[in-house]
Amino acid sequence: MNIFVLIKRTFDTEEKILINNGKIEEGGSEFIINPYDEYAIEEAIVLREQHGGEVTVVTVGKEEAEKELRSALAMGADKAVLIDSEELDVIDQYTVATVLAAYLKNQDYDIIIGGNVTVDGGSGQVGPAVAEILGIPQVTTITYMEINDMKATIVRDVEGNEETVEVSLPVLVTAQQGLNEPRYPSLPGIMKAKKKPLITLELDDLNLDEDDVEAKTETLDVFLPPAKKDGKVLEGEAQTQVKELISLLKSEAKVI
Repeated sequence: MNIFVLIKRTFDTEEKILINNGKIEEGGSEFIINPYDEYAIEEAIVLREQHGGEVTVVTVGKEEAEKELRSALAMGADKAVLIDSEELDVIDQYTVATVLAAYLKNQDYDIIIGGNVTVDGGSGQVGPAVAEILGIPQVTTITYMEINDMKATIVRDVEGNEETVEVSLPVLVTAQQGLNEPRYPSLPGIMKAKKKPLITLELDDLNLDEDDVEAKTETLDVFLPPAKKDGKVLEGEAQTQVKELISLLKSEAKVI
């Protein structure tokens, strides 16, 4: 079974994010594998353990993304592919999906797995767009998957409820939180990752040029949410607190 995992290098949301002139200040940010993509990597490894085959992680990014690809290899992926976006000034979901699909259309794949969303953009568009370009089925926000006789039985999250579907392979799925518990790279895994193949491709290698992948959207501004005001602690008897709370909701919050 040939499994491809789509991953992205994203900033660590546990760290302080700095914005400068409408852009994230990368020099002061810590970067990691997009957390939802870690579920995708883990699921791919579990499927390989069950059915055999090979797991390839793929990303579109700059040279710095090699770190995240090596982390995926340390988790247990077999090989990695970096499609270099250095020559592109602006990229969006259309750009990434087009580049990934151009690479994947020449690969022998049974399952393509990505994260449901990224913690930076949060659009959830790339995976479905890749499936659309390749002309294969897609199932998003999955929380369970079982493969038998080249068919996948999948449970997906639907706004707090569940939907069970069956689909023939090949298929593209996107992983939701709860699908599994991603493993941590072990020391032996980290050592092995240094020797696993990491291939770097240029747009030319995919018969693409800048016009083919030109972004369709423009980011007008990036900003942090406004700082929250200090809360108020109400004191006194319960009846007094209730009266004060109602007064504050009317006069300050203006919600009643």
